[in-house]
Amino acid sequence: MKDIRHYLLMALVLLISTASYAADDYIVGQEDVLKVTVYNHPDLTATERVSGEGYITLPLIGEVPVAGLTVDQVAKKIAALLSDGYIRDPNVSVFVTEFKSKKTIIMGQVSKPGIYMLSGNTTFLELVSLAGGLTREAGDKATINRRPLPGSTSEGIISIDLKQLIELGNTSLDVPLIDGDSVYIAKAGVFYITGEIKKPDAYKHEEGLTVIKAITMAGGFTDKASSGRIRIIRKVDNREKVLEKAAMDEKVFPDDIILVPESFF
Repeated sequence: MKDIRHYLLMALVLLISTASYAADDYIVGQEDVLKVTVYNHPDLTATERVSGEGYITLPLIGEVPVAGLTVDQVAKKIAALLSDGYIRDPNVSVFVTEFKSKKTIIMGQVSKPGIYMLSGNTTFLELVSLAGGLTREAGDKATINRRPLPGSTSEGIISIDLKQLIELGNTSLDVPLIDGDSVYIAKAGVFYITGEIKKPDAYKHEEGLTVIKAITMAGGFTDKASSGRIRIIRKVDNREKVLEKAAMDEKVFPDDIILVPESFF
């Protein structure tokens, strides 16, 4: 059975090597700490924490509202204020030294579930990495619950197919996270296979799993197996249902028990 953490590592390496992150697009919020540098004017360099009202206080120009602006917009705003009677063509840079305004929570099948600060433009995979990676019990689905955006009354739910993202490298599913997101990694379902099979055991369930694929995962039939009399024991409404002579293309569901009997001949 493939270790999904191996694929996560591969995906992160690919992501880091190919992605370009624009720190200037980070949206500043309350409690973030900004370092403002005005080139050739060291006396105007300042490191300030964004107040609860969304302001920072700088030499010469006083209080500057910055919450809700990107880092690039903050730099341009400060430059515009300084150029208004103070400095000709000021060259201003802004760097976020502490990210405090945006938090998310990740729960479920990760090594270190909990609350994390969103540092810059944090994506889903980066958060999973911060949380120590996926456990062996992780399923193929992740869910992001997103709080209602301004002007909306309904919460958003984003579903991520981990197999597509991690194993197949579809990084378009590596969505950026925003303040207040709640991420949940579900536990994988399992199925059981026993009888005349080479590796009877419990196996991780995969979407679209069939009897023939389950048998392949379990190493194939033994020489004594009766492939035409496979039974599946399935729970339906808290009651056991037995499927006799299951076909090779029969779908297998989580918690199914596949029984491969011995041939009479």
